[in-house]
Amino acid sequence: MNNTPRALIVGMGIGGLAAAMRLHEIGWEPVLVERAPGRRPAGYFVGLFETGRATAQRMGVLDAIGNRADPTSITYDIERTGRRRPGMGYGDLPGGPRLILRGDIEGALYETVAPATEIRYGTTPVAIDEHPDGVDVTLRATTGENTTETTERFDLVVGADGLRSTVRRLAFGPDTEFMRPLNHIIAATVIKEPVPGYRPQDGVVLAEPGRSVWTFPFTDHQPGVLFNYRTDDEDAQFRRPPVESLRAAFGPEPTGPVLAHLLDQFEKADDHLFDSVHQVEMDTWHTDRILLLGDAAWCLTLYSGMGASTALAGADLLGTLLQRNPRNTARALREWDQKLRPFIAVQQKSGRTQGLTMFVPQSRRDKAMRTATQKVLGNRVGKSVMKSLMAKGFKEKSIDIAAV
Repeated sequence: MNNTPRALIVGMGIGGLAAAMRLHEIGWEPVLVERAPGRRPAGYFVGLFETGRATAQRMGVLDAIGNRADPTSITYDIERTGRRRPGMGYGDLPGGPRLILRGDIEGALYETVAPATEIRYGTTPVAIDEHPDGVDVTLRATTGENTTETTERFDLVVGADGLRSTVRRLAFGPDTEFMRPLNHIIAATVIKEPVPGYRPQDGVVLAEPGRSVWTFPFTDHQPGVLFNYRTDDEDAQFRRPPVESLRAAFGPEPTGPVLAHLLDQFEKADDHLFDSVHQVEMDTWHTDRILLLGDAAWCLTLYSGMGASTALAGADLLGTLLQRNPRNTARALREWDQKLRPFIAVQQKSGRTQGLTMFVPQSRRDKAMRTATQKVLGNRVGKSVMKSLMAKGFKEKSIDIAAV
């Protein structure tokens, strides 16, 4: 008789892969299912703060994740007219986040997970039935035109399937109960042609009240671009092609050469992200045998800068607490929730306040403060002073929350 506990992990992103790695390490049998028919592309920009770096180091994947930041890069704060001044880029923030692609983390984890874990693509849960001694999950698998359904028993189900989580909907309730809108739209893609008038390794930020665009240069990859804008009608943004919504949001003023170029690059891109921004707020992230992880549980949003870090840390902590409670999964999940919740609450608040305002000035006052700050950042001493002043607000991003 096989007494190895069996876990279903739904979602093959950072949280799902990290959970599969940790559960295998502690003697569980993870089964990883992914809705997509194959591995996802590398994706777009993410930052990895010390919370995530400490976890990745402990898991043995930090070196494989790497760092795509270019030490010679300069980020410029620009106006539509073409005026520019040196500013503070994402990599200059306190805590020195690594600048990478989502796929850098996923790839590092995949190399460890794939040889030792059953992975099923084109597969998603359609029913979840929890019992005191296990969870019966009906899985729908699609291969080409063929679709099959099977029901299997697991000791644990981990929903790491993103903001609009299927596991959350099946086990906890509809999205509307948990998704808190931040009334902003984000759009991201990869730039194929460099920004006119700037070096390939330099970044630009155009920030205006209620809207902004950032570029993120990398050492060995085409730069990323991120558009942000505030909206009172999210649904209306999806009734037309994304580039039309972007052009409307950044009008009616003349675009100027840089913004015009970035909008054209978005329109010509092979693929892109265009979505509304939400946090997930829940009183609990678990039952006795079902747990939500990462964006499915809390979705800090990119404005917190901590999505990748907390997905890694949450998975690492889950493995540790399951190992410490080998015959009491329910207690392990309770301890996991209690340990993470205060930390996540701080990150969510930061994402709604300081982080959001950093990416998108919310008022003319925010814009004026940003302009004044950029003037201070025009020299090395000013940048050092500003980082020191900001350090307190970023202190929580350095806590190794998974170290217990």
